[in-house]
Amino acid sequence: MVTVVVCTAVFLLTAGLLGYAIWRYRARPGNMVAKLRHMHGNPRLEAALIIGVTLLLLTIAIPNIRVLFAASEPPDVENALRVEVVGKQWWWKFSYPSFGVETANELHLPVGRAVVAELRTEDVIHSFWVPKLAGKMDLIPNKINHLWFQADKPGVYYGQCAEFCGSSHANMRLRVIVHTEAAFEDWIKSQQTVAEAPAEASAQEGVRVFQERCTACHTVAGTAANGKIGPNLTHVASRQTLAAGLLPNSPSNLQRWLQNPQAIKPGSLMPNLGLSEAEVNALTAYLQHLK
Repeated sequence: MVTVVVCTAVFLLTAGLLGYAIWRYRARPGNMVAKLRHMHGNPRLEAALIIGVTLLLLTIAIPNIRVLFAASEPPDVENALRVEVVGKQWWWKFSYPSFGVETANELHLPVGRAVVAELRTEDVIHSFWVPKLAGKMDLIPNKINHLWFQADKPGVYYGQCAEFCGSSHANMRLRVIVHTEAAFEDWIKSQQTVAEAPAEASAQEGVRVFQERCTACHTVAGTAANGKIGPNLTHVASRQTLAAGLLPNSPSNLQRWLQNPQAIKPGSLMPNLGLSEAEVNALTAYLQHLK
C-alpha cells in the first residue's frame, strides 16, 4: 500500500503538471506560436527533483525489501514439506525425498502446510508456475532454485510451464492436488506400495510387452523396469490425466497415446513404437492395472 500511495501521488502530480502545461501553453487564434522564455538549466530545481525522487524511491524500497526478506523463507521451516521438481521436455517429475515417492505431472500436497520446492531442469530452461499458489520460478540448467508456497484450501490448482522450451511448450502442463492432511497421508501410503502382478490374461500379456518395449525409459516399482528417461509409471492409473495434463486418464486416451504420441504432443521424446492393435490393448490393460 505504501507503493500504491506513492506511485498514485507521483502519477497525479505528473499528469496534473502535464495537463496544466498543455492548457496554459496551447495555441490560440492569433497567437499560434507560444512565447516561452527559454531556460538553459536550473541547478536548484534539478537538485530538488533528484533529492525528491531519491526520497520517494527509498520510501518504496525500504518496506519492499523488508517484505522480500521476510517472505524468502517459509514461516515454519522445520515442518515444511520438501519436494523436488524437475522439468523435462515436456513433462514434470515430482519427488518426495522424505517419503521415497516419485510421480509425474500431478503434485499432491497437504492443505495448510508450507511447501519448499527445489527446482531444476534436465534439459532447457523451464518455468514452474501455478498462478493461484505461487509466482513464477525458472528452472535453469546446472542451477538449483528454490520456491516456497502454501495452499490454504483443498482442491485442484492448474499450472503451466511459463518459459518457452520447445515445440510442445504449451503442452507442458501440471496440476497441484491439495488434500486434507489425512487424505494426503493416505495418498503417500498408496504411492509407497509396489505394483502387484495382474491376474487378467490381457494385463499379463501387457506385462510382457512392457518389459520388451518400455523398461529402458520407464520405472514401475516392484518390477525390473527402472528407466529414468520417461515418467515413473508405478501408479499411472491413479492419475487424473495423461501426457502432462493434455488428456483425461481413460483407456481410450491411453490407447491413443500409445498408438502415436507425436500426434498428441508434437516433438514428444516418446517415440512411435509401431505397436500392433493387440499390443496396444495389452499395454493399456496392464497400465490401467497400475493404481
